[in-house]
Amino acid sequence: MSEELRVVAIDDNPATLEVVARVLAPHGYVVRTAAGLAEAMALLAREPADVVITDMRMPGEDGLAVVRTVREHFPDTEIMMLTGYPSVEGAVHAMRDGAAEYLAKPFTAQELVAAVERLAQRVRRRRLMAADVPAPDGLLGASEAMRQVFALIHKAAASAATVLISGESGTGKELVARAIHYQSPRRAQAFVPVNCSAIPESLVESELFGHVQGAFTGATKSRAGFFEIAAGGTIFLDEIGDASPSLQAKLLRVLQNKEFCLVGSSRPRVADARVLAATHKDLAALVRQGVFREDLFYRIQVLEIRVPPLRERGEDVLLLTHFFCQRFAQELGRPQPRFDDAALDALLRYAWPGNVRELENLVHRLVLLVDRDTIGCGDLPAYMRAVPQRETAFVPRSLAEVEAEHIRAVLAHVGGNKSQAAEILGIDRKTLREKLRRLESGGAAA
Repeated sequence: MSEELRVVAIDDNPATLEVVARVLAPHGYVVRTAAGLAEAMALLAREPADVVITDMRMPGEDGLAVVRTVREHFPDTEIMMLTGYPSVEGAVHAMRDGAAEYLAKPFTAQELVAAVERLAQRVRRRRLMAADVPAPDGLLGASEAMRQVFALIHKAAASAATVLISGESGTGKELVARAIHYQSPRRAQAFVPVNCSAIPESLVESELFGHVQGAFTGATKSRAGFFEIAAGGTIFLDEIGDASPSLQAKLLRVLQNKEFCLVGSSRPRVADARVLAATHKDLAALVRQGVFREDLFYRIQVLEIRVPPLRERGEDVLLLTHFFCQRFAQELGRPQPRFDDAALDALLRYAWPGNVRELENLVHRLVLLVDRDTIGCGDLPAYMRAVPQRETAFVPRSLAEVEAEHIRAVLAHVGGNKSQAAEILGIDRKTLREKLRRLESGGAAA
């Protein structure tokens, strides 16, 4: 674990409290113990906990009373119920009242750690969503992949070297280019973006370097080109992998000679513009195919910054979701909605082929269309909801234990409605009743 999380364990059995503390402490959890609700609330009043673990059956106030009280006074605290008398009804009530985990005694150390870690993950997620993370030059990220990008931006800004920014469409390559420019000594001068794929072949030279009056038919007055406009500043050659052979040749010449001539003029001018280039294509592969000039490739790839796809940035998805949600809510003049855990899980599972641009568009649409305070998984497109759960740490358990946990979870999800649960489980009510009977009696579900 990367940070310390606080746990309060509540049980009238000192042996259980000792086991919980002994098992969790080596994993970085700070565990305090209480024999009942009153003692626990006194501990929480002094220092709120991230996770509360409570026994179900205790003298006086039982575990359900603990769940309701903690949920009322400490709504951000995650709760897990322990019980030596597992029942479907108990699981349903615990989940309905606010417990996020339900663990039957006796439990193994692995089961306890796995359950608490799931709750801790929810805590960390909530902290991340609430954190005021700075977004310098429009870039936002806390993942290791983005920290490496930020470090390279800092190094690139301190030099005058040509930089190639690579990455899939929608990852934010232009934002990286702007960050380099605005952190560099050239920040006070122009940042000029040029889409290499959009320049007509007949106008390549005029667009890049400008022309003098009368240089060609229609040149009624002199006009500055992109390199002259960017003098003292930065020229950003976007989608350079789509540059035509003619454009590639002219770019190579200006990079080699550091000078250019206006169309219709023979007087050279100094090319005093810092060159940054970007592409979503594999330029090395294009060089091997003979589509992109090898000499130009090495000219622009003095330093390369690869912007990672969103699927490699982990919980940056949550940071960006919060950032976009806040921004669009402010634009619409409405309170910022929140995403529930199921929706956030779905966003984290999704592969984001359109990267940050796709996420931005999705959040914008949801803020526009969802009138409720909470955006749920059902509000997401069907293709996002259908993405399977990612694998988690494996905890060896019997098939009967896995089935029993799944039955309890499904029943809790549908509020104890056996008809709905049977339909979800793919069995008839009679089979479900038999499995529940065996669960209630302590036997296997099968």
